[in-house]
Amino acid sequence: MAVYKRVLFKLSGEALKSGADLFDFDKVRETAEIIREMHDLGVEIGVVIGAGNIWRGRQGPAANMDAVTADQMGMLGTVINCLCVADALRKAGLDVIVQSAVDMNRFCEPFNAMAARRHLSEGRVVLFAAGSGNPFFSTDTAVALRAIEMEADAILMAKNIDGVYTADPNKDPSATLIKDITYTEALARGLKVMDAAAFALCAENKLPMVRVFGLDDPKNLIKVLEGSDIGTFVHP
Repeated sequence: MAVYKRVLFKLSGEALKSGADLFDFDKVRETAEIIREMHDLGVEIGVVIGAGNIWRGRQGPAANMDAVTADQMGMLGTVINCLCVADALRKAGLDVIVQSAVDMNRFCEPFNAMAARRHLSEGRVVLFAAGSGNPFFSTDTAVALRAIEMEADAILMAKNIDGVYTADPNKDPSATLIKDITYTEALARGLKVMDAAAFALCAENKLPMVRVFGLDDPKNLIKVLEGSDIGTFVHP
């Protein structure tokens, strides 16, 4: 039995790519199989995907672009990623809906919180595309917002490190893993788990839990759902 009934899974765009290729379809299929295993545990699953494999917002050469335009391009990147993963999930045997915060009816449903809750309760995986639909907000903020709207039990944030640390462990060898921390404490200490707007949303709305753990082993997602204490617990 899973310890969480309804979760929002934050998937980075980088997790879908390999080298110079925007999509590594072996990775996409592997991701779909893991989500199917999560679904087989009886968990209701919403997914927010970043666009880092396609577009890095206002970083690098795009730093001189108009910020609104650059962020809109990032939103469109998340739509492409959601359509790609949705296709793989359907091939894995799941019923999938893509909802977009920006209306594009020929490609996906417009976001509607009540409809999304119904899809989840009826066993569909819902992919939330186009972030929050607004510039200046990251996909961290989008996953916090959607988790609150979906009344989720937890956000699952699979990272390239195995939890929340006192400092960046890639830069500071003395950094230590934090097993348990509140939203307000993480925000006050400036820990880079989610951006400040996302933390503030989670704290203000008392989202029950954010689990932060490593995705070096994709099976970690299953372990978390089955009750493992790997990674870090972030909570009100």
